[in-house]
Amino acid sequence: MPPRVINGREELLALEGQQIGCSDWFEITQDRIQMFADATGDQQWIHIDPERAKTESPYGKTIAHGFLTLSLCPHLAEDIFRVDGVRMGVNYGLNRVRFPNAVRVGDRVRMSSELLSVKPIQECVQAVYKHTFEVEGQEKPACVAETVVRMFF
Repeated sequence: MPPRVINGREELLALEGQQIGCSDWFEITQDRIQMFADATGDQQWIHIDPERAKTESPYGKTIAHGFLTLSLCPHLAEDIFRVDGVRMGVNYGLNRVRFPNAVRVGDRVRMSSELLSVKPIQECVQAVYKHTFEVEGQEKPACVAETVVRMFF
């Protein structure tokens, strides 16, 4: 499904408190986990050693880093929506992040986004989104995060 198009600042303001949409499913591969481990220096065996994880991990296989799941926000958000008219957007930070469930290698995740709040601040608009990462076939989400973005129109 194509991303939802939000036509400018006024339409964004009108969507406060609403569900924006949901991304397509995205598979977590061992190659992606390894690339993330290499990029961050987090080489913990539960992420990068499939043989050890098979015998010693309670998950029975390697799992994605929580921050790998969180880092998918920008990529999966592109599936969900875009805001037209933005000259520049900056990641302003996070309010709350939780990782209530592991993402095992081979799992597919998708992200749903809700616009919690949006308010004008000087020359920009600050939006707070709640992103929930669902794991296919599981009830408990892998990650729930509130992100804060500033958009300049």
